[in-house]
Amino acid sequence: MNFSALHEQIKKKTDEGLAAQVKKLPDDAPRLKAAMNHALLVGGKRMRPLLTQLVGNMLDLPSQDQLAISMAIECIHAYSLTHDDLPAMDDDDLRRGQPTCHVAFDEATAILAGDALQTLGFSILADAPLSDYAHNQRSVLLSVLAKSAGYRGMCGGQAIDLASTGQDITLETLKKLHNLKTGALLRACVEMVIVATPNIAPLEQEDLLTFADAIGLAFQVQDDILDVEGSSEQLGKPSGSDIALGKNTFPALLGLAGAKQELQKLHDKALQALARLPYNTDTLASFSELLVKRDH
Repeated sequence: MNFSALHEQIKKKTDEGLAAQVKKLPDDAPRLKAAMNHALLVGGKRMRPLLTQLVGNMLDLPSQDQLAISMAIECIHAYSLTHDDLPAMDDDDLRRGQPTCHVAFDEATAILAGDALQTLGFSILADAPLSDYAHNQRSVLLSVLAKSAGYRGMCGGQAIDLASTGQDITLETLKKLHNLKTGALLRACVEMVIVATPNIAPLEQEDLLTFADAIGLAFQVQDDILDVEGSSEQLGKPSGSDIALGKNTFPALLGLAGAKQELQKLHDKALQALARLPYNTDTLASFSELLVKRDH
């Protein structure tokens, strides 16, 4: 199976699993349920489930464990986008080429949808059937997800982003911001698979996490580049929105050429980490290529 077909297969399996998770919720609040479906299932490349399941396949993690981790992470990701798009945050009207949740429904419903998706993510990870080993690691898995989503991860990074908007910051601060805001959840994809897999040598864990950190930051650098070079049609949201909001970005700090050099350095670091692993890492190398060369 080629990489594109594998990506589509993983995306389809994840979408079906997520749809089933929302469908089985009681129908007491149908508007909220519809908003959750909109935020979770309208578009989305499923890059985080793809990363989770590529690493899981490489380490022979049972498929039920891979799917539970993937769905939990994607719920957290969807909640974060729903809240990021709100008028009090980035105030975006388009996401994945579709009206954002607060535009399609209303602001209060979008807030509740984000809240409900966040808790659904933890509920999936707490309750989904797992292999015996992963089940015994369930509390550690929940801890990794909580840290990556909260103050020490995504939320903390978003707070630094808001505080630094319109301010001059250093490259070190910009990297820290995005290691938290974007990178933490991508790192969690890899870290949670490691936690759920027995007998991974410490050096192998270190190389996998080095790969995850490098590709997580590269993902954001490419996002920043696309905000400058991409069209609104390609991106599914207004291009140039970061500039309009006075956001700190890699092109703003380093120039477009400098940002592209930083992207290449991060890509090289990710590939070097993969080369040290005693596994077939071809699909993870293809994943890295997809992240740094995507056009939307």
